[in-house]
Amino acid sequence: MPLQRFNRWLDRSIAQRSRNGIAPAYSGWLLGGLSIFFFAAATNTLAGWLYVISGVMLAIVAIGALLPMRSIRNLQIHRQSIDPISVGEECAIELLLNNPTAQPKSLLQVRDNFPDELVKSSSGATPFRERCAIELIPAQSEFSWQFRLRPEKRGIYRWESVELRTAAPLGLFWARQMFSLPAKLVVYPTVLPLARCPLLDRTGRESAMQMQGNISAHGASEGVTRTLRPYRWGDPTRLVHWRTSARYGELRVRELETFTSTQTIVIALDLAAAWQPEDFEQAVIAAASLYFYAFRQQRPVSLWTGATGSVRGQQAVLETLAAISRSQTVVERSPDLPLVWLSANPASLNQLPAGSGWVLWSDPVSGRHNRPEAIETDGQVIDRQEPLLLQLQRS
Repeated sequence: MPLQRFNRWLDRSIAQRSRNGIAPAYSGWLLGGLSIFFFAAATNTLAGWLYVISGVMLAIVAIGALLPMRSIRNLQIHRQSIDPISVGEECAIELLLNNPTAQPKSLLQVRDNFPDELVKSSSGATPFRERCAIELIPAQSEFSWQFRLRPEKRGIYRWESVELRTAAPLGLFWARQMFSLPAKLVVYPTVLPLARCPLLDRTGRESAMQMQGNISAHGASEGVTRTLRPYRWGDPTRLVHWRTSARYGELRVRELETFTSTQTIVIALDLAAAWQPEDFEQAVIAAASLYFYAFRQQRPVSLWTGATGSVRGQQAVLETLAAISRSQTVVERSPDLPLVWLSANPASLNQLPAGSGWVLWSDPVSGRHNRPEAIETDGQVIDRQEPLLLQLQRS
């Protein structure tokens, strides 16, 4: 056991200090120790046959140290592109090993050095890393290795290297070669399938109605007249402009221009608040879910955080939320627009613009279920014990 622990330590040390290296296997240590033992016995007894045994063993050890490096020489590894996924989905990672030489390569082992956080379970245990044992890669051919990961936490994961090693043909020494293959995996937060969200539907409604009333003319409920055109079958008679029709001798119909508010609803994530880790993850999920709900409702919407400013576009928003951290520095001021304010700080709710709404994750010690007092804007206090999807859809 001490020898195996020392061997693992030596193997890791070589991997950290050099891209290529050789480390003895357990059998290599054993054969090397026996050769030294026979050489010492031969020196003590001056027996020639002991010198012969020791020399043969040392020769085998030398051959076992040289051949593995020749076995992995000239091999090439390529990485296929990795598509973004959401939390809980499987990610397919594929590596292509190419043997451009005229000799077959056998008994190889390849390992992708992805970060431990990518596969760490909720209990904190790190599972055994994915490895692939390759029996044979024929000359002038290619071998494809694909494995799947299921990340349990959002984020942007990067890693740099792939390790290839072999102990062929004698199994006495492990030869290692590190290939620089940068990889990036984006794990998006979960997007809840909101069927309705009264809070978001109410946000900005008063300001939008005021804007609608300011630009409407003559009290026309459907808009103002943009132009007149000839009557077509199916046009409502209430849109016929009778005075112009009498002048031209044919029916003329008004085309109306409807004015709608283009005011953007901003989903704002408060990074200055003192977040609990579980609450912050829920807030990120809520931000993504609210953004996509507003997008499906064809409302102009954007995401704002104090670290990134305003972000628009589905992919840009998902990547921003995948990379966001509660420890990021706030460098941007919130826009003076109706906000859906996601925060863990009740004091920040008094500074929201008119027409805003809020979602609050309060400290459990201060009373999670109690609505903050003296707050003019409308909002929702999140209870950790209830599903987030039901609470966001609640009136």
